[in-house]
Amino acid sequence: MQILVVDDKVNIHESIISLLQQYNVDVDVAINGLDGYEKAIVADYDLYIIDHLMPIMDGLQLVKSLKSRPNTADAPILFMTTKQLSYVEKLAEFPLFSAVIHKPIVPESFYQVINQLLPQNTVRQSL
Repeated sequence: MQILVVDDKVNIHESIISLLQQYNVDVDVAINGLDGYEKAIVADYDLYIIDHLMPIMDGLQLVKSLKSRPNTADAPILFMTTKQLSYVEKLAEFPLFSAVIHKPIVPESFYQVINQLLPQNTVRQSL
Protein backbone atom coordinates (compact mmCIF):
# COMPACT_ATOMS: atom_id res chain seq x y z
CA MET A 1 0.00 0.00 0.00
CA GLN A 2 1.50 3.31 -1.09
CA ILE A 3 0.53 6.79 0.05
CA LEU A 4 1.66 10.10 -1.41
CA VAL A 5 1.70 13.10 0.95
CA VAL A 6 1.75 16.42 -0.91
CA ASP A 7 2.50 19.48 1.23
CA ASP A 8 5.02 22.30 1.02
CA LYS A 9 5.85 22.07 4.74
CA VAL A 10 8.47 19.50 5.80
CA ASN A 11 7.09 19.40 9.35
CA ILE A 12 3.73 18.24 7.94
CA HIS A 13 5.50 15.45 6.02
CA GLU A 14 7.23 14.33 9.21
CA SER A 15 4.04 14.53 11.26
CA ILE A 16 2.01 12.47 8.79
CA ILE A 17 4.77 9.88 8.36
CA SER A 18 4.88 9.54 12.15
CA LEU A 19 1.09 9.17 12.36
CA LEU A 20 1.13 6.50 9.63
CA GLN A 21 3.74 4.31 11.36
CA GLN A 22 1.05 2.00 12.75
CA TYR A 23 -0.09 1.11 9.23
CA ASN A 24 1.52 -1.28 6.73
CA VAL A 25 2.11 1.48 4.19
CA ASP A 26 4.94 3.06 2.27
CA VAL A 27 4.85 6.85 2.34
CA ASP A 28 6.28 9.09 -0.35
CA VAL A 29 6.32 12.89 -0.14
CA ALA A 30 6.07 15.76 -2.61
CA ILE A 31 6.78 19.43 -1.89
CA ASN A 32 4.09 20.98 -4.12
CA GLY A 33 1.31 20.00 -6.48
CA LEU A 34 3.52 19.78 -9.55
CA ASP A 35 5.99 17.54 -7.73
CA GLY A 36 3.07 15.39 -6.58
CA TYR A 37 1.63 15.17 -10.08
CA GLU A 38 4.99 14.13 -11.53
CA LYS A 39 5.30 11.39 -8.89
CA ALA A 40 1.73 10.22 -9.51
CA ILE A 41 2.43 9.76 -13.22
CA VAL A 42 5.26 7.29 -12.60
CA ALA A 43 4.06 5.51 -9.42
CA ASP A 44 0.84 3.82 -8.40
CA TYR A 45 -0.49 5.31 -5.14
CA ASP A 46 -3.40 3.89 -3.16
CA LEU A 47 -4.12 7.14 -1.31
CA TYR A 48 -3.25 10.79 -1.80
CA ILE A 49 -3.02 13.18 1.16
CA ILE A 50 -3.00 16.65 -0.39
CA ASP A 51 -2.63 20.12 1.11
CA HIS A 52 -4.86 22.91 -0.14
CA LEU A 53 -2.54 25.90 -0.44
CA MET A 54 0.91 25.30 -1.97
CA PRO A 55 3.21 27.11 -4.40
CA ILE A 56 3.64 26.21 -8.08
CA MET A 57 0.48 24.03 -8.24
CA ASP A 58 -2.06 24.16 -5.43
CA GLY A 59 -4.01 21.22 -4.06
CA LEU A 60 -7.15 21.98 -6.06
CA GLN A 61 -5.25 21.92 -9.35
CA LEU A 62 -3.56 18.68 -8.34
CA VAL A 63 -6.84 17.02 -7.38
CA LYS A 64 -8.42 17.98 -10.73
CA SER A 65 -5.35 16.67 -12.58
CA LEU A 66 -5.37 13.36 -10.68
CA LYS A 67 -9.09 12.81 -11.18
CA SER A 68 -8.74 13.43 -14.93
CA ARG A 69 -6.16 10.63 -15.42
CA PRO A 70 -7.45 7.05 -15.76
CA ASN A 71 -4.73 5.49 -13.60
CA THR A 72 -5.19 7.96 -10.70
CA ALA A 73 -8.90 8.83 -10.94
CA ASP A 74 -10.15 6.16 -8.54
CA ALA A 75 -7.61 6.62 -5.74
CA PRO A 76 -9.04 8.26 -2.61
CA ILE A 77 -7.96 11.80 -1.74
CA LEU A 78 -7.66 13.14 1.79
CA PHE A 79 -7.69 16.92 1.39
CA MET A 80 -5.98 19.00 4.11
CA THR A 81 -6.77 22.66 4.66
CA THR A 82 -6.59 25.51 7.15
CA LYS A 83 -9.87 26.87 5.74
CA GLN A 84 -13.18 26.29 7.47
CA LEU A 85 -15.21 23.30 6.28
CA SER A 86 -18.05 25.62 5.24
CA TYR A 87 -15.63 27.27 2.78
CA VAL A 88 -14.30 23.97 1.45
CA GLU A 89 -17.81 22.55 0.94
CA LYS A 90 -18.53 25.40 -1.50
CA LEU A 91 -15.54 24.59 -3.72
CA ALA A 92 -16.37 23.12 -7.13
CA GLU A 93 -13.79 20.40 -6.42
CA PHE A 94 -15.37 19.32 -3.12
CA PRO A 95 -17.09 16.24 -4.63
CA LEU A 96 -13.66 15.00 -5.75
CA PHE A 97 -12.38 14.68 -2.16
CA SER A 98 -12.84 11.39 -0.31
CA ALA A 99 -12.43 13.25 2.98
CA VAL A 100 -11.34 16.64 4.32
CA ILE A 101 -9.24 17.23 7.42
CA HIS A 102 -8.48 20.54 9.08
CA LYS A 103 -4.91 21.66 9.77
CA PRO A 104 -3.26 21.65 12.22
CA ILE A 105 -3.83 17.92 12.25
CA VAL A 106 -5.37 16.41 15.37
CA PRO A 107 -4.15 12.78 15.60
CA GLU A 108 -7.53 11.37 16.69
CA SER A 109 -9.32 13.01 13.75
CA PHE A 110 -6.57 11.90 11.37
CA TYR A 111 -6.81 8.27 12.50
CA GLN A 112 -10.59 8.29 12.23
CA VAL A 113 -10.41 9.46 8.60
CA ILE A 114 -7.48 7.20 7.66
CA ASN A 115 -9.27 4.15 9.10
CA GLN A 116 -12.21 4.90 6.80
CA LEU A 117 -10.01 5.34 3.73
CA LEU A 118 -7.58 2.43 4.13
CA PRO A 119 -8.47 -1.26 3.99
CA GLN A 120 -8.67 -2.96 7.40
CA ASN A 121 -5.66 -5.16 6.69
CA THR A 122 -3.30 -2.17 6.60
CA VAL A 123 -3.35 -1.65 10.37
CA ARG A 124 -0.32 -3.28 11.96
CA GLN A 125 -1.08 -5.81 14.65
CA SER A 126 0.35 -5.11 18.10
CA LEU A 127 2.75 -7.72 19.43
